[in-house]
Amino acid sequence: MSAKKRITELRALLDRANRAYYADADPIMPDREYDDRLAELAALEADHPELDDPNSPTKRVGGAPIEGFRTFEHAVPMLSIDNTYDEAEVRAWVDRVTKGLAGEGGLFGAEAQFVCDPKIDGVAMSLRYENGALVLALTRGDGSRGDDVTHAARTVRAIPLELSGKAPAVLEVRGEVFIPDSEFARINAEREAAGDEPFMNPRNACAGTIKQLDPKAAADRRLSFVAHGRGEVSDSAFAGAHSEFTDKIRALGIPTSPHQVIAKDSDAILKAIEAFDRARKTLDYATDGMVVRVDNLAQQDALGVRSKSPRWCIAYKYAAERKPTKLLEVQHMVGKTGRITPRAVLEPVLLAGTTVRHASLHNYGLVRSKDIRVGDTVQVEKAGEIIPQVMGVALGDRKKGARKIKAPESCPDCAGVVEIEPPEAVDDPSLETGRRCVNPECPAQVREKLIWFAGRNQMDIDGLGESTVDIIRATALDPDDPRRAEHGVPADTPTVPLEHFADIFALGAHREALLTLDRMGEKKVDNLLAGIEAAKSRGLARVLGGMGIRYVGTATSKLLARAFADLDALLAAEVWELMPQAVNRLSKPKRTALTGSEVLLEREYETGLGADTAPVFHAFLHSKAAKRAFDGLRKAGVDLTSRDYRDPGAAAASDSPFAGKTVVLTGTLESFTRPDLTERLEGLGAKVSGSVSAKTDIVIAGDSAGSKLEKARSLGVDVWDEARLLKALG
Repeated sequence: MSAKKRITELRALLDRANRAYYADADPIMPDREYDDRLAELAALEADHPELDDPNSPTKRVGGAPIEGFRTFEHAVPMLSIDNTYDEAEVRAWVDRVTKGLAGEGGLFGAEAQFVCDPKIDGVAMSLRYENGALVLALTRGDGSRGDDVTHAARTVRAIPLELSGKAPAVLEVRGEVFIPDSEFARINAEREAAGDEPFMNPRNACAGTIKQLDPKAAADRRLSFVAHGRGEVSDSAFAGAHSEFTDKIRALGIPTSPHQVIAKDSDAILKAIEAFDRARKTLDYATDGMVVRVDNLAQQDALGVRSKSPRWCIAYKYAAERKPTKLLEVQHMVGKTGRITPRAVLEPVLLAGTTVRHASLHNYGLVRSKDIRVGDTVQVEKAGEIIPQVMGVALGDRKKGARKIKAPESCPDCAGVVEIEPPEAVDDPSLETGRRCVNPECPAQVREKLIWFAGRNQMDIDGLGESTVDIIRATALDPDDPRRAEHGVPADTPTVPLEHFADIFALGAHREALLTLDRMGEKKVDNLLAGIEAAKSRGLARVLGGMGIRYVGTATSKLLARAFADLDALLAAEVWELMPQAVNRLSKPKRTALTGSEVLLEREYETGLGADTAPVFHAFLHSKAAKRAFDGLRKAGVDLTSRDYRDPGAAAASDSPFAGKTVVLTGTLESFTRPDLTERLEGLGAKVSGSVSAKTDIVIAGDSAGSKLEKARSLGVDVWDEARLLKALG
């Protein structure tokens, strides 16, 4: 057989295998055979470059990296979908749709029919085919414009590069790109083996993957795709209903959900929602709801759209999965500020796609109020499908011998003094909201502070995650300490000090010792040291936000950096200068009694600190521990000037729609990471908060917005979608 004929044969065979696996769910060959045939094809193509084809299955391994992203306008906007968690709201929506169509005279004499489709927890993407060939893949973006990620989409085996069969000249399909749970487990296992931090969840990993410039990342992570909607279709006769559209694109080789259900009324819709809730737990990908839409496309057009969402479609979101399991023991965890939190050790339970062995118990007052005991059967759920927490206890199942959980009277790590909050909880333990180790040298606090300091939203030192911090700190242990061997530290490795923030910036002097550590190859060490060097220039706000100072998180550190030009100015401030809002509320005689307060009142600024918290922060600034930390950072060459300082004489951005507003972000936005958007809004005069209250002015809601959006609606808070946000930002 000639090489040309064999190449043609292999390409056709592998394309059929992709379609059979992804679109038809009926594989025609095992993975090993597929890989062998792909390798054979790649070898033949290498020997015969004159037979190159850009749509060959071998091209899915990824080509050269692109230089940057281009954005394009969607031919048909990609609208968001209204969410509900309430069956009654689904019924009300069906009633509205039915009445709306009746108002059109019973459109074409047809009753409404509905299609129920699983809501995959992935990343929205639009694929454009022209004359049967894939020409463009766009992210949702702001709904009007999206980023061109064709380079990544071409590596996804579930996405056909050429359609099989006659298709309209222009055919756009919308769907979800996602990482299957089994692949996610493989990816994280490989990352941990390489010494990298594991990804938090499949959706975030997928979003980051398709936005990488190098398509090899998408190829290596084996993304998948399922279509669920349409964009521009040049042939209006191609399909008259959504169900017909999905049938036809599946026949062309595009994967659609096998769990799609046709429903005639509310009862049938709710029955489908309930049935899929049982089935989804067996799937190899995450789902968080069921999308219900009017099937007839002409009826969809008649119902129309609102400013951001169609009237003919709604998404029912499932409540967080909750399961019973046994509480085996309680660990007392010490955080970066010394806060001691009870953590449940559980009998392993499969929850929302992962095996859960630990869960938060929040605080000891809550443990007492719920009467949770070791040995109890407890109910566990994942907050936001991510963080496991104990929600309650099955008191009726309590066995004899269940032990009460005793709060530690001293620090479980350093045996230091513990402070109970609030103070009145000492006499009434049911009031307790927290307890804290007050020893600043506590080893557990030091470890957590170092990990936090290096984190992405603080000093952003890539490669200095939890496992790397533990490995380096293990070099200081006695050579006979078994923990040294557990972290892969050779017995003859010199001590690499890592006890204070400044020690991070001295790691360059220990390069050779770092190279001997487990999972610390030359490339990783050099990347780590480059990241440390880059972190020196992050500025005052990042340093303060990264030090784990009580009451000073990311938002407060930025406010302080706006008010004070550098660390020296901050250290020179009197305590009343750290709480300007509190001072402004004092009567004039009391304000006058505060030295220099008249100067303060001429300067309008906010620090995020008040009468209770400012003295605590002021005391820290002038403590021995803080002096040692700041002196060490200065000596290491860390920049302690502010990137955010605002000259008090400068005009405020009063023309900004965000000036003076309290803004809350929720859900996932296509155009911004949350830290970047927070920084931009704060630069326009907004205060970005983490919770919704009656004082909230604006809630910006992206995809998969949850309880914050529901609370905003109940309080009547102004809710913006991403399109409105982008318009306001210009």
